[in-house]
Amino acid sequence: MKSKITDVIGPIPYRLALAGGWIDQPFMSKANPESPGSMVVLCVEPEFRFMDRAGICTSTRDIALELWKDGIPTGDPAQLVRELYETENKGKAEPSGSQDMIGLIYPGISRLDYSYNHESGIFPEHIESCNDKDVAHWLESVLKILPVCQRPQEYNPLGEKQITPDWAARLGRSGKDCFDAILQKDITALGDSMNACMRCWETLLPHTVRHPAIKVDLRDLLDYYQGRYPGAMYSGCGGGYLFVVSEQPVEGAFEIRIHSR
Repeated sequence: MKSKITDVIGPIPYRLALAGGWIDQPFMSKANPESPGSMVVLCVEPEFRFMDRAGICTSTRDIALELWKDGIPTGDPAQLVRELYETENKGKAEPSGSQDMIGLIYPGISRLDYSYNHESGIFPEHIESCNDKDVAHWLESVLKILPVCQRPQEYNPLGEKQITPDWAARLGRSGKDCFDAILQKDITALGDSMNACMRCWETLLPHTVRHPAIKVDLRDLLDYYQGRYPGAMYSGCGGGYLFVVSEQPVEGAFEIRIHSR
């Protein structure tokens, strides 16, 4: 009998992405006049199995488990990110962003700064990581997670793009604001950054929230929680999980534990 959950789901952490997501895609960072733009990722302990097609980068994690079945190896994390990126994206017309790999490999809470002028926006020009236990515990206590729905199989979030410099800059700023808010343990600013990120997604890539294949009214659900709590955003395009920031319990929500050094 397997004695630990990691014996079943594997020892590699999961990745959660907060504000600024999509700035890691070169088509987005290329439009940003305030380069670099930032996004925030969390390395999360594998205490249960997250659902697939939910913006938690489970497909990248599966590939990482094929490469490193005993867990993330020791060594230069930047080089491990490149190895995993090349393995996953070989031959792909629409490669996944490097934030997926970084969030699995770099422990703690990380701000990723992307500029199209640095390696064509594929890898960040700078990574700022926080492994402060007090900061991690605070974020764990205020980040509530609600399961919503998996992305539909036939769904593509990139079917409509309305990329403008102004909104690309706002997206990159939301990630910077998010990281600053976490370091300052400022729940109001954290919620504001997440709400701002969702406005950017809806404007830049409308199919992230509305699409004929999505059967759940993601907009109404988001409005409900944003109207009652400091902030809320989806774990990824097409649904997945809803992240709600609150100092009080949120009915039906669970919490995570950040994987730190």
